[in-house]
Amino acid sequence: MTILSVHKLEKNFGERCLFRDITFDVGDRDKIGLVGDNGCGKTTLFRMITGEIPHDAGEVVRTKDTRIGYMEQHACADASRTLWDEVESVFAPLIAMENELAQINHRLSTAADTDLALIERQHQLQERFEADGGLYYKSRVRSTLIGLGFDEAAFGQPVSTLSGGQRSKAAMGRLLLSDVNVLLLDEPTNHLDIASVEWLEEFLRAYSGAAVIISHDRYFLDRVTNRTIELSHGKLYTTNGNYSQHKETRAHDQEVAEKHYKTAMRDIQHVESSIAQLKQFNREKSIRAAESKEKMLERMKAQLEIPEAMQETIHFDFRAAMTSGNEVLNAEGLAMGFGSRQLFRNAAFSLRRGERVFLLGPNGCGKTTMLKIINGQLSPQRGTVRLGAKVSIGYYDQTQAGLDNRKTVIETVWDRYPALTQTELRNALAAFLFRGEDVFRPVSLLSGGERARLLLLQLMLARDNLLLLDEPTNHLDIASCEALEDALSGYDGTIFIVSHDRYFINRMADKVIRLTEDGCQIFPGNYDNYLEKFRELSAPTETQQAPTETQQAPPKENLYKLRKEQEAGKRRLLGRIRRCEEAVGAAEAEVEQLRQQLEQDDVMADYSRVLELTAQLDEKNRLVEQLMSEWEAMQLKAEEWEIV
Repeated sequence: MTILSVHKLEKNFGERCLFRDITFDVGDRDKIGLVGDNGCGKTTLFRMITGEIPHDAGEVVRTKDTRIGYMEQHACADASRTLWDEVESVFAPLIAMENELAQINHRLSTAADTDLALIERQHQLQERFEADGGLYYKSRVRSTLIGLGFDEAAFGQPVSTLSGGQRSKAAMGRLLLSDVNVLLLDEPTNHLDIASVEWLEEFLRAYSGAAVIISHDRYFLDRVTNRTIELSHGKLYTTNGNYSQHKETRAHDQEVAEKHYKTAMRDIQHVESSIAQLKQFNREKSIRAAESKEKMLERMKAQLEIPEAMQETIHFDFRAAMTSGNEVLNAEGLAMGFGSRQLFRNAAFSLRRGERVFLLGPNGCGKTTMLKIINGQLSPQRGTVRLGAKVSIGYYDQTQAGLDNRKTVIETVWDRYPALTQTELRNALAAFLFRGEDVFRPVSLLSGGERARLLLLQLMLARDNLLLLDEPTNHLDIASCEALEDALSGYDGTIFIVSHDRYFINRMADKVIRLTEDGCQIFPGNYDNYLEKFRELSAPTETQQAPTETQQAPPKENLYKLRKEQEAGKRRLLGRIRRCEEAVGAAEAEVEQLRQQLEQDDVMADYSRVLELTAQLDEKNRLVEQLMSEWEAMQLKAEEWEIV
């Protein structure tokens, strides 16, 4: 059922048309990804839907039951409250009822006489309180905060002491708990670590309402969305399916458009050649024919549209000025903390030339600190970092602290690279989409994406052979992310990257390092490989080892005893296999039962029940995965012992 319709929307800023004829519908359970280059008007479109800014043409139609919740990209919570109070405030009516009930209960317990009117009021309030979810609203607040990555120690922390990212998460928590059925989320994963993003994915997949999501997180979009809308050059392109499916469709459409364009250009060139020949004849008849063809040529050019694939895009070109040694970096026994808080200890890893290594871990575990230690900005409490021969380091700071807001774009680059000629400088800036008067804009007026491009340009011009990149895709649109990935894929140096962009990690990573308080866990391959291996390591393992040919043969006197022990081990193993199979069957039955419950209309209408059942379903699915891993391990052992 359609609950929100956008029909022929148009927005102009002066003489510039941002977009026109924007039309799409939102169904009651749709999960729609809204993608497009930075500056194309995605956030503006959201603000027009909410009514925050007017539209120049068209209309936004919503049903009477449509309730829209909007979380801005740079949302900021009320700094005067604690984190708990800020998120809990969404339940203000319930809190008011709870306080009134407490007052009534106190009056009734101390009153000498029975107040029938007060008892009636108590009864009415209690019924309404329970019907509106008063018995479990605090547990919803707690589970949401924990899901977003806050520990219970932070619940009482003043919002004024939280980071910008934490404040955004608090605002998101309020929105997710509010009584709305259409969520408009603008870059909701920007400040979340991977664990929190995964929690948000599960929340949105189970969410009974609709969601429209602006995001450059392609992995997130693939897991959550069922439709994709792309806003590009003032037009809207809609595809049924997630981002990857949309990208496939758009690539095919762009290929067709490019072929049509090339055919049209050949036709235009043919007409131009024909006109030139007719004019050479310099006869009245030929001149009239040439004039007729010129009118036709004007119409052909007016209808001609350059395909998006052929339009100018950002161009990265990362190259190292010199080649480092094979051993690029060796870190041993690193430990770091601040005050009483220990970030990590006994961290050890190495980098070899040409490797693309990603450093993962929850927010606050010390990933950025590790980069700053390697870059020489911080000294570890213990341990050493040894650089190899001819290693030069380039560092990308996600906080963008290296930019001077008082300088212009061109001054920022020229001051750092004074040897560049003006032509070289302008060409470099143009490759990063800083053209014309844009190069004279103050850094203070740049968007987050523009500031990111400026920093990446500086990094590219340095030609270092070891790049330390701290969340390099955070402020980039999808097109810029893909351009960056293409450039880094061809880079001849070594890359050490902190990122929560799982699509980026999947495409780029040779190795993944997980940073923990007790050190580093190292996983070869990309993100999917890491996730598979990490889950295997997290699951209980079978400690009993199968006999191998390389094991030393026991003394003869112990052979009988050894055979008896082996036979007993085989029987125990078969018993464990049978019990595991029974447990898998029972867990799968429970999973199916939970899925059936979630499909019931009365359950789908109950937000808290959906959350509860979804959490149970996730737990049971994890149990099934764990049991299946155990079963597979035992089956392999049984095959080795030839008992199956």
